[in-house]
Amino acid sequence: MDEKEQPEGDARPEHDSGEDTADLGSTDSTTGGLEPPLLLLAMPQVLDPFFHKSVVLLVHQEDSGSLGFIVNRPTTASVSEVLSGLDLAWQGDGEQLAYFGGPVEPQLGTVLFSVDEAGPPVGDPEEGPTASEVLPGIAMSQHIGDLAGLAEQPPDSLRLILGYAGWGDGQLEHEIMRNDWMTAPASSALLFGDDPETIWSRAFASIGIDPDTLPTWTQRTDDPSEAN
Repeated sequence: MDEKEQPEGDARPEHDSGEDTADLGSTDSTTGGLEPPLLLLAMPQVLDPFFHKSVVLLVHQEDSGSLGFIVNRPTTASVSEVLSGLDLAWQGDGEQLAYFGGPVEPQLGTVLFSVDEAGPPVGDPEEGPTASEVLPGIAMSQHIGDLAGLAEQPPDSLRLILGYAGWGDGQLEHEIMRNDWMTAPASSALLFGDDPETIWSRAFASIGIDPDTLPTWTQRTDDPSEAN
């Protein structure tokens, strides 16, 4: 999706999206009280088809903007199909689906995966570490070499995510203030849940909230540029 095709309100922060690797940014930076990594839970009144009942893993937050990945939206394309287009052979479950991470750069792949003590075959001897730790035992990479190694030796948990969600300066904070999002701690159980249709309700339950009790409306601005 080109920039002109992005829905209003989805702005990209400065972010390196090179073919081999991209800087995901520090996952421990804070701005406006948001401290990645955390989950953003869309409130019921968010009807934008990209984000309705979405759960977003926020990994980058700074003054220039925010970046995250939707983690509960499987596509119809299998991981095997996506990797075959890169001439990579997938040795994992042939029915495992790739996930839609957001409307920005849907051609950009990001892999979220579990890491044991031995670690998966990632990294480049010349470039050094090419994956970023998101949570203890969970890493993320956009490096084609890492993807090749993970395809050959799939870890216990893996998500291939296409695209990402981006917010401009202060935009995410504004959306939180108008009650579009709630936040919850990120966990492996939610990031790699077997049933993506239940991740949204389970994420609310993890913070003691029954989503059926949430309001389905909120005061909206008349400025269309403020829409999701």
